Amino acid sequence: MKTLLRWLCIPGLVCLAQPDLHAAGAGKPNLLFIYTDDHSYRTLSCYEGAEPWARTPNMDRLAARGVRFTHAYIGTWCMPSRTTMLTGRHSYGVETMRMKPPYPGAAYDPVKCRFWPSVIRRQGYHTAQIGKWHAGNDAGFGRDWDHQVVWNRPRHPDNAPNYYHDQLISFNGGEPQVVRGYSTDNYTRWAVDYIKGSDRDASKPWCLWLCYGGVHAPYTPAERHLKDYPGARVATPADIYPPRSGKPGYMQRMAAWEKGPEGEPVLSDKAIGSEVGDDIGRDRGRTLSEWSRQYHQAVRALDEGVGRVLAALEETGQLANTLVVLTADQGYAWGHHGFRAKLAAYDANIRSPLIISMPGTLPEGRVCRTPVGGADLPPTFFSFAGLELPWEMHGHDLTPLLMNPDAAWPHTTMMPFTADKFGADCDAVPPPPGNLHKSGVPWYVMIVEGRHKYIRILEAGETEELYDLQADPEELTNLAARPEHSGLLRRLRDAAVAELKRTGAKMAGSLPRVKE
Repeated sequence: MKTLLRWLCIPGLVCLAQPDLHAAGAGKPNLLFIYTDDHSYRTLSCYEGAEPWARTPNMDRLAARGVRFTHAYIGTWCMPSRTTMLTGRHSYGVETMRMKPPYPGAAYDPVKCRFWPSVIRRQGYHTAQIGKWHAGNDAGFGRDWDHQVVWNRPRHPDNAPNYYHDQLISFNGGEPQVVRGYSTDNYTRWAVDYIKGSDRDASKPWCLWLCYGGVHAPYTPAERHLKDYPGARVATPADIYPPRSGKPGYMQRMAAWEKGPEGEPVLSDKAIGSEVGDDIGRDRGRTLSEWSRQYHQAVRALDEGVGRVLAALEETGQLANTLVVLTADQGYAWGHHGFRAKLAAYDANIRSPLIISMPGTLPEGRVCRTPVGGADLPPTFFSFAGLELPWEMHGHDLTPLLMNPDAAWPHTTMMPFTADKFGADCDAVPPPPGNLHKSGVPWYVMIVEGRHKYIRILEAGETEELYDLQADPEELTNLAARPEHSGLLRRLRDAAVAELKRTGAKMAGSLPRVKE
């Protein structure tokens, strides 16, 4: 497809060439949004920091044909990440969404909490969602989605641990039925069928949100991958055990790992059962290397799935007219800072892979080192679809960075964490222990600007954090208390408050005071 260019001029910046997909009769592009789960950027062999033995050839090939973002902060855990993807708003801007027992149940008012696929559906797109759903009991078939093959965890809590086998699947709003087979492969097969024309109107552009459940706990590999990576070993993170100098109080209590009989970290007994699907008998005494090997084995089927859906695009002649976005709801820490999970504001916990590709329209094989956020993705989809935003979204269209990954970026990248609260329930920061997630991680706001990260724990008198991600990528040395960084600290503190205010966070005017 020959793509014409229009010019995007941003005050204070040079004019940038931007694709005009709708000029001279060009059709609207398809949107393929591949979303993995608990999937660290460190598992992709095209990323710096990946284990040297990790292999993801299909994801690497996608990166070679697109733009790879090194610092993408998509979400903090499953539900707020997905609500941001569907609304373009941070958790405090997602009105009426609330969790309700039993876990992972959730409810919302679809009139007040609208999801953007319903908008592009009315504008001529055929919309589809395949795979995991974790954004309210109502999965939106017939309103947001023309086609849906959904594993609805909130609606069926008894089936919620079944990430890899025997899932209750609902087809296009029908009664759910147990589907056998490995879930990653099932989702891939249904996605390939859709791309090839099954269950959709071939006269319309399409938007598919493919939501894999891998590589969430219990990190179950496909049987064909159980022997992959023999002898794999990982280095022990420097701060896997407390104490952790310069870090906030809650970080002194993080202790998911303990020293095993051979000296390598093993998962602590008190941490077993903290993740969905843990089997106490099987898991006790397994080393960090064994856990990491299993986790990477489960990624292998994801990589194969990406390869199959990309092959389907090529086979059907749709590759040049499809924007492909691959990312994850958040990352996942294996031993770093004492965690075996996500949630905390450190890169090891929440930083995601992000690759965006559209050969012939976007540059290929480029790397963008500008920090970006999950809230930036919905505005980018609307930009490529040539549609106006239907409501105020908190992020920014990434097209300028996609066209020129080295371009200046005038926007602030922020990640808030409000545990399991949304909308008006975030208007004020609750005092401890109301500000704690069940894991012990407190509410926070995080800013990443260039090489620096600022973290403000939303608890009175807590330590602020400031890291140089270039000099200290493991975030071991908190610079906040050093006098030579006081100016930078104040500037990023002010930037965090300003970004909360810009995005309508009512809590911005009454944040707990920082440590003097």
